[in-house]
Amino acid sequence: MAGIEKRIRQLEKEISELPRGYISRKTIGGKIRKYYQWTEDGKKKSRYLKDEAASDLEELIDLRREKQQELKTLKQQFPEKQTDIDPYSSLSYMKRQGKGSYGAFYLAEEGASYNGVNSARSEIIIGESLEEFIAPIRKFKKRDCFGELKSYLENGPAGKVFVLYGLRRTGKTTLIKQAIASLSKTELKKTAFIQVTSQSTLAGVNTNLRRLRDEGFRYVFIDEVTLAEDFIEGAALLSDIYAASGMRIVLSGTDSLGFMFSRSGELYDRCILLHTTFIPYREFERVLGVKGIDEYIRYGGTMSLSGQHYNGHSTFETKEGTDEYIDSAIARNIQHSLRFYQKDGRFGHLAELYEKNELTSAINRVVEDINHQFTINVLTRDFISHDLGISKRNLRKDRKAPTKVLDQIDGSAFNEELRVMLEILNKSELTVEISEAHRVEIKEYLDLLDLTVEIPTETIPVRNEKLFRTAIAQPGLRYSQADALVRQLLRDEDFQKLSAKERASILDRIRNEILGRMMEDIVLLETKAAYPDKEVFRLQFDYGEFDMVIVNTENITCEIFEIKHSTEAVPEQLKNLADREKCDAVEFRYGTITGKSVLYRGESKREGDISYVNVEEYLRSLGKGNAV
Repeated sequence: MAGIEKRIRQLEKEISELPRGYISRKTIGGKIRKYYQWTEDGKKKSRYLKDEAASDLEELIDLRREKQQELKTLKQQFPEKQTDIDPYSSLSYMKRQGKGSYGAFYLAEEGASYNGVNSARSEIIIGESLEEFIAPIRKFKKRDCFGELKSYLENGPAGKVFVLYGLRRTGKTTLIKQAIASLSKTELKKTAFIQVTSQSTLAGVNTNLRRLRDEGFRYVFIDEVTLAEDFIEGAALLSDIYAASGMRIVLSGTDSLGFMFSRSGELYDRCILLHTTFIPYREFERVLGVKGIDEYIRYGGTMSLSGQHYNGHSTFETKEGTDEYIDSAIARNIQHSLRFYQKDGRFGHLAELYEKNELTSAINRVVEDINHQFTINVLTRDFISHDLGISKRNLRKDRKAPTKVLDQIDGSAFNEELRVMLEILNKSELTVEISEAHRVEIKEYLDLLDLTVEIPTETIPVRNEKLFRTAIAQPGLRYSQADALVRQLLRDEDFQKLSAKERASILDRIRNEILGRMMEDIVLLETKAAYPDKEVFRLQFDYGEFDMVIVNTENITCEIFEIKHSTEAVPEQLKNLADREKCDAVEFRYGTITGKSVLYRGESKREGDISYVNVEEYLRSLGKGNAV
């Protein structure tokens, strides 16, 4: 053992002296240029390298990876003991001092073990300190899903644990604090909060749970439990031992894969899952106190926008903040759990992309794709801004004032600058050749996170192939990319040659077009989620389309919709809904049309047989009966 420990220390020293990061390649003017890219103080940096220097540096980077793999293998064989545990901070010590169940913090005792694994430090809050812990959120409004958590605490089934899982900043810890705050003073004396860290093991959690059970504690909330290295293998003890004995165990964590695989294994049929990632408009407005579909588009997806009823700053307020979120909340979300899932080869292709720093680029491509497709081509083709391209076309075709002003911009240079800003790699820069297996795993992973949802597209006449578009459940992710385009335009030399009036008009047009496309996605996604017993899809004709159709297959009826990012009602919005030929074809295929509606940002009203419905009112109404 001494030899292994010595080798571990040696490897740690050698790794610290080797360069981190990776070498990327860019084709500029037909020549391949190499860049050294790395992260320093939380910021991504890049430096151009000559061929000889790049070759030498690449060897050192590969050597670092080899040593990291050796170190990982050794540490798995030789788990280290924790030596900084305070044996006097245990619950029994606090009781001896007359503090009863009103102590501050206590930790797992040194040397405790479970299945031969040494325990690690776990911070626990009880009693008076628990009151201080929950004080800041007492005035926060509760998410819609809070009722499910409260119901479990009051009369949940014996032998089951409750699992809160989802991406970062979607309110998991706040839900736990609100659940604690909802308990009576008597119940609070029997309540504990355990904060797990990356240094924790399930052995330490087990030791503390055993003490809590012996002392009569009934409610235990364990935050970020998937950080415990042995969670997946030993999760069953939480349900089989502690929940089965009458304790209410609530788990939370960002590692969605960890929970999903535990449910299919150790926690099979012994857990209640509640996913927090998807935050619909009505909940965003009610909980945060921030109104307006455009505000939801800009910031929706997390519970961190500063508002009347919540705290913090918007995750998606800056492109840098969005990049950090994608990398830490989405890409790095798989790092911990992949160590375990590689045993059966599942998600191994994701691990390959992550290790080469190329998973974030792939996710950014999916979010940016304006056609919402999930194909190999979307993941590998050289980057061209869809938002810029569609804005060029629309400005050329504008009925009132057509213009080719955006055609004056150097498209190649603009796309290259925007690509770098969005952290998207071109095919020549990829070190991993993305295959169909990569695409399938990326899609499965994003679907698992509730980050992406497939919306069907049907056609009249009917086609043999099934068509789908991928909607992004966190609109702030998509909008931050679109906003990056606007900011890049403001820096473009050719764009600066336009008058202030022209620049303002064009930027306003681009923003409105982007907001309009995103508003359509939001309506489709939320309608589909609200009506699982109905068919919700887009419908394309040889010319024209209905932006949304809702079909009730039980009574053979349907509703048809146009979705417009406009505050004004104009005749142009009615052309498809009023088209007799299209309506006859829809009724023949799907059943009687019971409603025709334009969803827009203006006031709700009716014109003949067509309803104009305010989109925010519509989104608030979802799940409360008929949509319109």
